[in-house]
Amino acid sequence: MARAWGRAVTGAAAGAVTALAEALFLAAVLAAAVPALPLLLRPASRASLRRALDGAARPLVSLERGRLSALFGVDITVRPETARPLAYLAVRCPVGLFGGLVLAFFAAGLYLALSPLEVLDGNDPAIVPIGLALMYLSAQGTVGLVGTERWLARRFLGPSRQDLMEERIGVLVATRAGVVAAVDEERRRIERDLHDGVQQRLVLLGMALGRARRDPGSERGRALVEQAYEESRDALRDLKEVAWRVYPAALAGSGLRAALHDLVGRSSLPIDLEYGLEGACPPTVETAAYFVVAESVTNAVKHARAERVSVLVGARGEEGERSVVVRVRDDGVGGADPSGTGLAGLASRVEALDGRLSVDSPAGGPTTVRAELPCG
Repeated sequence: MARAWGRAVTGAAAGAVTALAEALFLAAVLAAAVPALPLLLRPASRASLRRALDGAARPLVSLERGRLSALFGVDITVRPETARPLAYLAVRCPVGLFGGLVLAFFAAGLYLALSPLEVLDGNDPAIVPIGLALMYLSAQGTVGLVGTERWLARRFLGPSRQDLMEERIGVLVATRAGVVAAVDEERRRIERDLHDGVQQRLVLLGMALGRARRDPGSERGRALVEQAYEESRDALRDLKEVAWRVYPAALAGSGLRAALHDLVGRSSLPIDLEYGLEGACPPTVETAAYFVVAESVTNAVKHARAERVSVLVGARGEEGERSVVVRVRDDGVGGADPSGTGLAGLASRVEALDGRLSVDSPAGGPTTVRAELPCG
């Protein structure tokens, strides 16, 4: 508390000093603008003058941003297309000067409360409450000053609510399109798996049974029936594999931990799994985390020629703002393309949940896929 109060007082004092510099700058701008008033009648001239003045104001704005970040904990991302540097300085300058006045009142109150009272006048008891009152009002004024400084910076330098809403809508539209594309690609992959695997085995099964029907009692017929039986087992196994890749039953029934252990057991590569996630997350988050691991392991087997994969699943943040962190690293040849259909589909799935996916895959390896998903 004392540290925060110290930063607030220091920030207000620094703001009073910068306000003096801003007052001089604004006075110079006003003095330079008076002779240029006839030019302001033309819209093009007004726009050019505004751009020039905003450019001149940016060094002072950068100074203010540094002060706000270091002392008030406010980080503002300035967007040139929406920021109004000159307008910000015009409204911030009197606020900063007021902050200096507030601190002066605090110093006066402190002096009245602590000075030798008999030196000031004979009515000693009346001066102490006045000093304490000034200190209290100054403290309240400092709190209000900090809030006003933050609001002004966000209002004039940061994006507006409409800008944020439009940006959010754009992200949602892009994410929705990415999810649709990922779903279509997943359907095509299922179709290929069924066509190249299950369908071919069913064709062989039908052929074996057809040949066995023509010679039911012979040794050859019995061998064909045995072959058909083996083909039916293989077809059933392939069908289970396809269904498992679409959505593993363990994920819905037992949760993410069980599904990942099942994945480790099915993988042809050795997988080192470190699971440090306590408690359950929403099913959509667990599903996305699972498919990040599954797709990364599949890529390691098919493309990276990896010999080993390590998987880390954990959490970061406090309760209510917790995030699931998934990291998959293989020792393969690297060179994974984040824009490929598999990784791009993963990114869309993760971003649809307000998460982030990153891929680090230099030539020669290793490849690291990292996802962070808000879990609440």
